Amino acid sequence: MPFETVIGLEIHAQLATKTKIFSTASTAFGAAPNSQANLVDLGYPGVLPVLNLEAVRMAAKFGLAIGATVSQRSVFARKNYFYPDLPKGYQISQYEKPIVEKGRMDILLEDGSVKTIGITRAHLEEDAGKSLHEDFQGSSGIDLNRAGTPLLEIVSEPDMRSAKEAIAYLKKIHTLVRYLEICDGNMQEGSFRCDANVSVRPVGQEKFGTRCEIKNLNSFRFIEKAINYEVARQIEEIEAGRKIVQETRLYDPDKGETRALRSKEEANDYRYFPDPDLLPVVIETAFIDTVRGTLPELPDQKAARYAEKFGLSAYDASVLTASREMADFYEAVLKELGGNEKLAANWVMGELSGALNKDSVEVTESRVNANRLAGLLKRIVDETISGKIAKEVFEQMWSEGADADAIIEAKGLKQITDTSAIEKVIDDIMAANPKQLADYRSGKDKLFGFFVGQVMKSTGGKANPGQVNDLLKAKLAG
Repeated sequence: MPFETVIGLEIHAQLATKTKIFSTASTAFGAAPNSQANLVDLGYPGVLPVLNLEAVRMAAKFGLAIGATVSQRSVFARKNYFYPDLPKGYQISQYEKPIVEKGRMDILLEDGSVKTIGITRAHLEEDAGKSLHEDFQGSSGIDLNRAGTPLLEIVSEPDMRSAKEAIAYLKKIHTLVRYLEICDGNMQEGSFRCDANVSVRPVGQEKFGTRCEIKNLNSFRFIEKAINYEVARQIEEIEAGRKIVQETRLYDPDKGETRALRSKEEANDYRYFPDPDLLPVVIETAFIDTVRGTLPELPDQKAARYAEKFGLSAYDASVLTASREMADFYEAVLKELGGNEKLAANWVMGELSGALNKDSVEVTESRVNANRLAGLLKRIVDETISGKIAKEVFEQMWSEGADADAIIEAKGLKQITDTSAIEKVIDDIMAANPKQLADYRSGKDKLFGFFVGQVMKSTGGKANPGQVNDLLKAKLAG
C-alpha cells in the first residue's frame, strides 16, 4: 500500500532584540550562566512583565513579509507546564489571538515548479531557560540566561509532502528572517530551531494520520534525516498492524533515529488563560504602515528581478538570493564589472562559494572581496586570460590576497592572442603527429579534441581557445 507523508513545521525564531520580551535583561549570547536573568526572568513573586515594543515591531514586519494579517488586537496567555528551567511554572505565549495570522510562503521544488505553503499563524512568546547535563556528576544545572528571550513561533499548515519540501520551506523562512534582520538564524546557538509534526496516510485518503512531533531540531541535515526516519518508522508500524501513538519524540543524531519522549500534550493540557498582568496588544494602522515602510526588497522579489533584469534562471536567482549577504556581494561584483551578469553569477556560485565552503567562512569574511573578483572577471572579458587560467589565478588570490593583475603579470599568464604565434604552434603539432592528422582527414572528427589539447598543452593553456578552434579547423581541413 503506497503512503503519503504529511508534514507541518513549528519554527522558533529568537528575535534579535537587545533585551528580553518582558524584562530589561540582555539577550546577548555567550555570557556566564545566570548572569543575564533578572527578577522577572527568575519568576519572583510580585514582579510584573513589561512588553518589549521592538519584539512587536519585528513580529509585524514578519507578518507583512509573508502577506499575512497583522492583528490589531492580540492577547498574551499563560501556558502552564512544569519544566526545571521554567521558574514561573508557565510560559507567556499567545494562543487564541496571535499577532500574525494566515500567511504564505512559496518554495521552489526540484523539478522547477513552485508550491505554496500556508502559514497558519506566528505568535510571540518567551523562551525557557536551558538545562545543562554535562560536568555535574549525575546532576543537571540550570542556566536562565535564555529565559525570557523573545521568540516568534511560526506555525505552518500541514502542506509539505516530503522531507525535501520541509527543508525547502525551512530554508526560505531562515532566509527571510535574516533579510528582515529580525533573527540572526544561528542554528548552532539555538536562535533558529523547529519542531516537525509528521504523519502518514494511505494515498487518496483525506483524513490525516496520527502525528508525532519531533522536538528541537536545529540542523537542516538532521531535520531531513529525522523526518525520513520517522516516516519509515510509521509506515513500518502500520504495515505490521500496529497503531501510531500520538507522542513527542526526540531525534538522536548519533543513532540516526527518533525515540519517544512523552505522550503528546493537547492545548487543554496547558490550561491556557489570558495573562492577568498583560493588557491586550492593540496596534494602530499607522504603526503597521510605518513597519511596512521599513521592509527591504524581499528574497522572492530580488530573485524575480535577477531573472527578469539579468536573464538568470530561477535556480541561479534563488541561489544568489539565499542570503542577503550573498546577494549584496553579487551586486557589488556587477557594479564594478559593469555587466556580464551570467559570468558573475557563475563565479559567485562556483569558485567563490566553493572556496567559502572549503574554509567554512561566510561571504562577509571572503578572502577575495567583490572588487577583486570583478577585477579578475574583467581579465576574462577582455581576453587577457582564459577561464581556465582565471581559476588558477583565483586560487592564488584566495591564498595570497593579491590582485588578479599582479598575479597575471608576475606569473606571465597573459593569453596568447597573436594569430601568427598560434598558427606556428598548430603547424608544429600537425607536423609532429602525421598519423593523427591523416586519421582526422579521413573522417575521424573526434581527433579534433586531441589537436586542441596539444595546442593548449604546448602554450601552457595560454592560447585563446576561440582562436585555437577557428585556426585549427581551417588548418586541419587542409
